[in-house]
Amino acid sequence: MFVNRPLKSYRMVWAILFSLSALSAEAAPKIEHWTLSNGVRVFLVEAHDLPMVAFNLVLDAGSARDPQDRNGLSMLTSRLLPEGTGKLDTGAVAAVFEGLGAEFGAGSDREMASVGLRSLSDRKVLEPAVDLFARLVAAPHYPAASLERERARALLGLRHAEQSPGDVASKTFYTRLYAGHPYAQLPEGNETGLKAITRDDLVNFHKRHYVGKNAVLSIVGDLSVREARQVAERLAGTLPAGKAAAPLERIADAAPRKPAEVNVAHPASQTTVLMGEVGMRRNDPDFYPLYLGNFVLGGSGFSSRLVKAVRDKRGLSYSVYSYFQPMREPGPFVIGFQTKNSQRAEALSVARQVLAEFTEKGPTPEELIAAKKNLTGGFPLRIDSNRKIAEYLTVIAFYGLPLTYIDDFIPHIEAVTAEDIRKAFRRRVHPEHMLTVTVGGVAD
Repeated sequence: MFVNRPLKSYRMVWAILFSLSALSAEAAPKIEHWTLSNGVRVFLVEAHDLPMVAFNLVLDAGSARDPQDRNGLSMLTSRLLPEGTGKLDTGAVAAVFEGLGAEFGAGSDREMASVGLRSLSDRKVLEPAVDLFARLVAAPHYPAASLERERARALLGLRHAEQSPGDVASKTFYTRLYAGHPYAQLPEGNETGLKAITRDDLVNFHKRHYVGKNAVLSIVGDLSVREARQVAERLAGTLPAGKAAAPLERIADAAPRKPAEVNVAHPASQTTVLMGEVGMRRNDPDFYPLYLGNFVLGGSGFSSRLVKAVRDKRGLSYSVYSYFQPMREPGPFVIGFQTKNSQRAEALSVARQVLAEFTEKGPTPEELIAAKKNLTGGFPLRIDSNRKIAEYLTVIAFYGLPLTYIDDFIPHIEAVTAEDIRKAFRRRVHPEHMLTVTVGGVAD
């Protein structure tokens, strides 16, 4: 989330730039790559149609790196970056970015912390914005008063989340599915961890993780390779080299677990259901068969099997979906929906039956053809703007995917067969070993 907004005179410019900025849909963008002397890996896509540039510095510093008794440390470390550096306090930092018409933001999720900057490419604007970005990332203040304010805000957010069945279901699902593994740490933190965090914790976490060998930098926009090398050095070259974060604890592939069902009482007229298991890694050899197969199963909206069975034929839920969330270690495979409390058992039975049948038989020829046409035909729209390219570039950089990943996507999808999907689902999806989390009221 970007925390500073540009001046009114720039807002129309940004709206026009982001709505019109597009790379050719006929060919994937060329990705340049190099490494700074301190270990920061830099990835660049040139786009000169518009005078703008976006930077995203990503670090292996998400909630998976939180100490168990300090869950929320990654979130607060990133959130407090704009609170000052050197002689600049938070108000002065905001004023500088606003005066330049630049946008700065920082945040974290389960695996990564990210710090972003968007600016016009005019050197009179870009250079001071880059210099301030570099100072905030390398030497943030972490004022005690700001820590208390953000801690209070985070704790209030946790209390509000307790009123949301969806939030309760998601937290319960992750903590049970990944119990004992760093992925069980919640990106938003927990009450015990947030209350225990001190300013020294923030400083030490930053010192350990905000270092060159633990970072990748993606750049998309109006810079040549020569210019980008100079700017990247100014932006991230001042970070200490440090060490890359240690590999996370391994999660075994295709390891069925004991089925489990967790029911959480909640004063709601509907039940929220999440059902799933550990799925696949980002660079998983089964990635494309699982991705394409899930599109048929529950990832294609109203044309998916789950929607047709649960919603269209029986009216048990307005929306039902499934997805794989690949991460460095296997992320979750999830089926989710909401239904009336009185229909919970029936809806679960239908969803489980659809999953079992698909895992056993895979897609029909008609479903496979339709899914391929949809994914390959719509893919150019996923890379038709600098913002979308930046998102892909961040994923490629952080997970170490091939630089040809965007070029390879359509050929890989087209090469998948129905038998590939059947084999992949049989290896990786185990309907009889799912974790099922339900959050809602008592059935009538």
